[in-house]
This record gives sequence, structure tokens and C-alpha cells, in this order.
Amino acid sequence: MRLKPGALLRFYSLCGILVQGSQGQFPLTQNVTVVEGGTANLTCRVDQNDNTSLQWSNPAQQTLYFDDKKALRDNRIELVRASWHELSISVSDVSLSDEGQYTCSLFTMPVKTSKAFLTVLGVPEKPQITGFTSPVMEGERMQLTCKTSGSKPAADIRWFKNDKEVKDVKYLKEEDANRKTFTVSSTLDFLADRNDDGAVISCRVDHESLNSTPQIAMQVLEIHYTPLVKIISSNSWPEEGQSIILTCESKGKPVPEPVLWTKDGGELPDPERMVVNGRVLSISFLNKTDNGTYRCEAKNPIGRNSTEYVLIVHDVFNTLLPTTVIPSLTTATVTTTVALTTSTTTSATAISTRDPNALAGQTGPDHALIGGIVAVVVFVTLCSIILLGRYLARHKGTYLTNEAKGAEDAPDADTAIINAEGSQVNAEEKKEYFI
Repeated sequence: MRLKPGALLRFYSLCGILVQGSQGQFPLTQNVTVVEGGTANLTCRVDQNDNTSLQWSNPAQQTLYFDDKKALRDNRIELVRASWHELSISVSDVSLSDEGQYTCSLFTMPVKTSKAFLTVLGVPEKPQITGFTSPVMEGERMQLTCKTSGSKPAADIRWFKNDKEVKDVKYLKEEDANRKTFTVSSTLDFLADRNDDGAVISCRVDHESLNSTPQIAMQVLEIHYTPLVKIISSNSWPEEGQSIILTCESKGKPVPEPVLWTKDGGELPDPERMVVNGRVLSISFLNKTDNGTYRCEAKNPIGRNSTEYVLIVHDVFNTLLPTTVIPSLTTATVTTTVALTTSTTTSATAISTRDPNALAGQTGPDHALIGGIVAVVVFVTLCSIILLGRYLARHKGTYLTNEAKGAEDAPDADTAIINAEGSQVNAEEKKEYFI
């Protein structure tokens, strides 16, 4: 059969259109990541399709769906949507064995395919902390291990102490028997300290399958330690006659027994004034005999500890000036009169020079008056000493002079005595007066 030139041209044109349309048809897919036990949705789209069939097949090249017809008997696989432009299916309760490369095929000439890789995440098991014993004695070494299995990819483990991350830890990753998941462990090594008592140690597992909600295992530490003792005083400057309260604060685990108070290595010397009530020592009416070293001792089953307080009782602080004792005067009447007159004047002066800013109702010693009296007493005493000295000097000179006069030219002793100026004969003529 021979075709006409016009008919042949139309046939070539139709074939060109069919080839061009076939070249524009291509299936589009996307990779999918799902958590183990979840549901995976696989979608295949074709922008230009001339009623060509679509097909999904699994990694084993088993057909799952051909258009809207189910080919594999698996209740977990369901049809979501089937049309000339799209074929979507879902796989529920996904397991690690479902992971692999799925194929969408477009049955053109030739057949065109697109690959979609299904990634299944292995969820890590809830972590567990091992190696902890309770209680732990202070100073003992602790090794805590946190372990989790079944993660894919391998999970990350972090340690925290009271919400503060601990960096210096050991990390170990091992592949499980299925050769798909991993077992991860981490070890925290530290010395037990009393400050760690009651601290919360937490092991945190981070993994992309947990949707930003990490799995956490926690352990509360219980540390036993010897008591810590401290004495608190109620009076920082104890004086005679005052009271003082000494409080012995002791902290330990287990709780310390009642404390023991001692003074200078022995029992309290005065139980009537030194009263112990639990952890409190009260001392009333302080005096110098209370000076010394007071010791407070506390103990528990772990051990004992003590601390000391040195008590120094100070003298009573007195703001008054010491009292001046005025000695009794034995001077003449004239001297006494002068002293009284001067004292009165000084007192008046002291009163007139009193501080004008002093309170009207304030009572206390008049320092100016006392100073004036002391000055007068000193002045009068000095005057008395000077007058007495001059009197004694004059009297001694007159005696020596009278004894010597008239004895120089006498021929004998009898004549010297008779001619002496100090004899009774001339006594009236030789009198001397002292004013």
C-alpha cells in the first residue's frame, strides 16, 4: 500500500506529538523518614499523564499497588489516593525491616521509574542508672552507668547534676545483634561529697526519634558525713554582770546526737549559772572566773567533730570620772577661809560655763566643779608647805644666832653664859618677831 505524500506528513506529525508527550511524562517521589511503629506515606506524582498506569513496589521488588489495585496481601498497606496524576499509599506500624528503597513506575514506552528511600528510626529504650548504692560515705568513689538500647542511629547520652551538665564522662557505643540498632552506655565517675547529699543525678538520652522530648532517668544521692560544728555568740563584747548565750550549730547525716559542752577540757564549773538546754549554753552574771575556752562537741554514727569559743569577760565600761577624795586640812583659820572662798568662786564659774547644749533634765557629775575643787586643794596645800618651810627655816637661824653671841670674848665659860645674848637677862631686849 502506498500512502499519499499528504497522508504520510500527517502520520509523522502524529508520531512526533506522541514522542514529545511521552518525553514530558516522569514520576516524582520524595524520601520518607518515620519512627519505628509509626506510619509512612509514599506518594508518586506525574504532571503530564495520558492515562498511563502507575505502580508502587517495595525493596524486594514486590508490587504493592498497580493503580488502585492492591497486589500484596499486607494489612498494613493501604491505598490513600489513585488517579492518572497521583498514586499514594500508606504503610502503618512500620518496622526496621520495612526500611529500604521503594520504586514508583510509570508504564510508558519505555517504563520510567522514580526511587523513594524509607528510613526507619529505632527508638531508644528508657535509660537505666546502675552502680548506685545508698547510702554512700563521704569520700567514697562512685561510678554510675547509664545505658540505653535499640536506638537507630546511636543515641546521645548526657549527665546532669541538679540541672548542671557534667562534661567529664565516658561514652561507649555497641551494635546490637540485629546489626541495625545500637546500645549506648555512659559512665560518671566522682568522689562523694557532703555537698552532694540530696543532689539529683539525671541521665538524659537525646535522639531524633523522640521529637525534642528526651528520655530521662534520675537518682537522688544520699551521702553520710561527720557533723560540721559552729558556735554562735549572742554577745560580741561580754562585760561583768551581763549574760551570754552560746548556740552550737551542728549539721551532719545522720543527724548528730545532743552536743556536749565543756570548759577548758573539763565539766562546766558552775552549773547554777551555766545552764545547758539542748544545743544552747546560757551563762548569767558573768565574771572574770568565766574566762576560758568553751568546747562544743557533736557526734553521729559516722564520726565526731568539735569547735571552740574563747570567752573573755571585760570590765564594766564606766563613763564617769573617778571620785576625788579631798583630804582634811589642818591649816590656820585664815587659810581655811581662803580655801572656802576660792571654792565658792570656782563652783560659780563652773556652773556659769556649763555646756548650753546639755539637756535641762540631764543628771551627772559636774566636771568643772570637781576640777576647780581639785585645783584649790592643790593650791592650798602648796601654800601651806611653803609657809611651814619658811617658818622652820627662820626658827632654826634664830636659835643658832642666839647661842653664839657673847661667847667669843669671854675669859671663861661662866662669863660666856652670863654675857650670852640668849640668856634670860637680855631675853626681853633680844626678842624678835616674825610677821
